[in-house]
This record gives sequence, C-alpha cells and structure tokens, in this order.
Amino acid sequence: MTRLIVGFHQDETGEWVAELSCLHNQHVRHRPPFQDRSWVTTAAGRGALTGTEIDCPLCDRAEPPAGLRRVRTAGPFDAGSLPAGLQQTHVVADRTWGCLRVIEGSINFSMQTDPPIRTRLDAGQAQALPPGVPHLLTLDGPVVLAVDFSIATDDASR
Repeated sequence: MTRLIVGFHQDETGEWVAELSCLHNQHVRHRPPFQDRSWVTTAAGRGALTGTEIDCPLCDRAEPPAGLRRVRTAGPFDAGSLPAGLQQTHVVADRTWGCLRVIEGSINFSMQTDPPIRTRLDAGQAQALPPGVPHLLTLDGPVVLAVDFSIATDDASR
C-alpha cells in the first residue's frame, strides 16, 4: 500500500531513511545499478520527494511500527453497545494505529490491504489496524471487544 513520505533522517550508519505517514520508516538507498535513487543524496532531492508516495509493505502486512504509545481505548463493547460506525467499513485516523482486541466471543474481520486480510478473531486474539486502511468487522454471535489507539511516542501533536 502506498504511503506519503513526510520526512527523512539518517540511520546510525549514515543511510537515508524515509519517514512515512503510517509511522513506519523505510531505507531509500542509492546503490547503482540496482537501486538508482540519486535524489536521496541531496537535500533538494529529498525535499522534492517529500509529500510523494512510496510503497509500504509493512502496512500491507498490518505490522505496527516500533515506538507506539497507547493514548486511549474505545470500549469494551458488546453486541448491543457496539457503535454503528464500527459495524460499517471504516478507517483509523492518520498517524494513529489501532489494535482490535476480542475479549469474548468471535468476529469476522477483513481489511483492504494487498493482499486483503480476511480472518476470524476469537477471544484473546487481536488485529493491528494501520491508519487510513478500510476495514470491516462482523459479529459472529455474542462478543465483547475493545479497540486501543496508539501514536508515535515522540508525536507531540496529539
């Protein structure tokens, strides 16, 4: 899935790393002839690519980035108290990751990643929810669930 490049930094060895809107980081190395990214070697080149999209395979696998801090929990909800909005296709806000936790019962879950994730979650199981990725849960009998929301530990804007 594509994500916006929101900035760059250098790792401990001096390699350039793109900072993505999903809170993941991705190396963007210039290693000709296999990786021709000469733009990464200059500030102007990196500046020109800020705001463009790059593929994030970690989001396609729903792998949360390191360094998240839980800021709130919605629920727990049961079948009678689950908000209608959570029973329709919806997304988690930008720069926020969700974690859907099934406390009791079971749900069917699908997410529009590439390839799509389709699974049944039973009591004690959880599913990471990347920001901005449409997903849907459907109840499979009595259930209790909650959703934790996390942001980057250094995100002072929240």
